[in-house]
Amino acid sequence: MSQVPKSYRNFQEKYAIVWQAYDRVGAAVHAAGPLDEQQRALVKLGMAMGAQQEGAVHAHVRKALEAGLSADEIRHVALLAVPTLGFPATMAALTWVEDILT
Repeated sequence: MSQVPKSYRNFQEKYAIVWQAYDRVGAAVHAAGPLDEQQRALVKLGMAMGAQQEGAVHAHVRKALEAGLSADEIRHVALLAVPTLGFPATMAALTWVEDILT
């Protein structure tokens, strides 16, 4: 990912052993089930939105794009949040999505 935040890259360098372990866990859980890359990207984006984690939403929008998802598919995830998370949380998530898409 070309737009990885500097703080993230710094963590990878400063705490390489921790980062490697974290990365292995991520790879293991991705391989543990039947979801394909695009499905996993959408689910993780939805979880980031639900947790109201702006940085995670940014990261997962980038990952969704890398997985080949369209901007409209990504925006649809934010719209699906309306009945579950409510309008204010959806507006925040949609704003974070647009930070990356526009």
